[in-house]
Formats: sequence, structure tokens, C-alpha cells
Amino acid sequence: MLKNIAVGKVSAQNRQRSNSAAIYVFLGKQAIPECVRAVRYEFTLVSRGSAVKFLRPVMIAAGLLFAWQLLVWLTDVPAFILPAPEAVVEVLLVQHQMILQHAMITLAEILFGLVLGVGLGASTALILAEVSRLRPWLLPVLVISQAVPVFALAPILVLWLGYGMASKVAMAALIIFFPVTAAFYDGLRRTDPLWLDVARAHGLSPFAQLWRVRLPAALPSLASGLRVATSVAPIGAVVGEWVGSSGGLGYLMLHANGRLQIDLMFAALLVLAVLAVALYFLVDGCLRWSLPWVTGEQVPVKSP
Repeated sequence: MLKNIAVGKVSAQNRQRSNSAAIYVFLGKQAIPECVRAVRYEFTLVSRGSAVKFLRPVMIAAGLLFAWQLLVWLTDVPAFILPAPEAVVEVLLVQHQMILQHAMITLAEILFGLVLGVGLGASTALILAEVSRLRPWLLPVLVISQAVPVFALAPILVLWLGYGMASKVAMAALIIFFPVTAAFYDGLRRTDPLWLDVARAHGLSPFAQLWRVRLPAALPSLASGLRVATSVAPIGAVVGEWVGSSGGLGYLMLHANGRLQIDLMFAALLVLAVLAVALYFLVDGCLRWSLPWVTGEQVPVKSP
């Protein structure tokens, strides 16, 4: 009996050694485990994927610039209609301080309008979801407010709030308000009834159900509204600057167009586009980081 047990241990050790030997690949005098090769292969794939993800917007921008330059070459269009990309870049380099000053004004208007519009929209959605008596009165007001073009309100806002930043912030907030309200209210309405039944079974109060169940369930819808709001916020700020202002990229574009400085107008437009795209990706990245269960991304957790 002992002999059989000893023979079994020896055979098990031999199998373990053979399996251990099988996971080594000999390259000259150096032995590299297969697991190390697998890790290096996965790291290479991740590195290549990150490089492609980083280079994709650069390649798109380069392709658009090339198409722009090719259009100028083929059509020989006058510079006062469509300037060449090198002329726009030259204006950016020469007058970068003035363009940056106006860009900071527009950025401040967009950020303040974003905060105000998101705050008002989220508050209105909560009121619609929780106060049932006010819902029949507020919903028609929201629908009627969208029937009036927001751009038609810009002169009135400038008349009421002046030529300063307040009218542009209000214009951006008005454009942002409805997408955030509609998205967040829809998310609050579509909470899974099973989750609410479980919350009631555990004795949660209505406020606790809102805080612990309905709000977390509606966060993906709020995130969608935030993405839409971020993409349309620059429109409100620039339209307000076109109607009446003393600074900002919209103001700069309007005055450059009136003086036939088309290269300066395109430079301001290019900076505005870069600003809007950068702001969108910043908000999108923050949402992906804060809501990993929506995008399927994993947040790294440090082991104790």
C-alpha cells in the first residue's frame, strides 16, 4: 500500500515537471515562460490599440486639412472667399494673444451656461418626477417653450441683460435646459418597477427610494443629456455674441467678416471648433470614468 502511494507521488511529480517544462520555450541559453510571452503579447495589443485611438483624431484632422488645401488648389478660389490653411495658421501664430483672449471669454460663457442649464434642467426633471400635481402644468410650458425658436430670444436677452456675459450665459442655458430636462425626466420615469418593489419591501421611504434607487438608475439618461448639452452649449454662446457683445469668438468672427479679414474669421472658427470638441471629450471622459457600468469599462481597484 505504501509502495503504491509512493509510486503515485513520484508519477504526480513527474507530470508536474513535464507540464512545467512544457511552458518554457528555449531561445539559446535563455528560457522564457509562455505566460511572459502572453503578457507581452497582450501588452503589445493594448499599446497598439491605445496608439490607434490616439492617432485617429490626428489622422482625421490631417485628412480634413488636406481636403481643404486640395479644394483651394483645384478651384483656385479667391482668398476672400476661402483662404488656404497656411494663411489661417499664419494668422493664428501672429495674432494668437488676441484670439486667446476672445477664446477665454467664449469658454467662460459656455461653462457658466453649462452649469446653469444642467442645474435648472435637473431640478425641473426632479420636480416633474416627484410633484405629480405640478406635472400637468409644467409639461405644456416646456413644450411651448420649445415651439419658440431659441435664437429668436437672443435679441430680447441682450435687451434685458445687456451686452455683457449674462445674456450669453442665459442663451447657452436656454439651449441646454430642454435636452437635460427631457433626458433626466425620462430616466426617472423608467426606473425598473422590480427595484422599487424591493425598496418598498425593505421599508425605504419615498425620499430614500429616490436617493438610493431612482437617481442611480437615471444617471445614464442624465449622462446622455449632458453629452447633448455639451455639444450645443457653444451654439448659444456664439449666437448671443453675434447679436450683441463686446468680446468672444463670435464677436471676433463677426467683425473680421465685416472687414473682409476672412483668414482671421476662419482662425476664430477653427479655435471655436477645437474648443467645442475638446470640451465634449472632456465631459465624455469624466462621464465614462464616473459611470463605468454604463460603458462597460473597468475602474482599476488597488488591492490592499
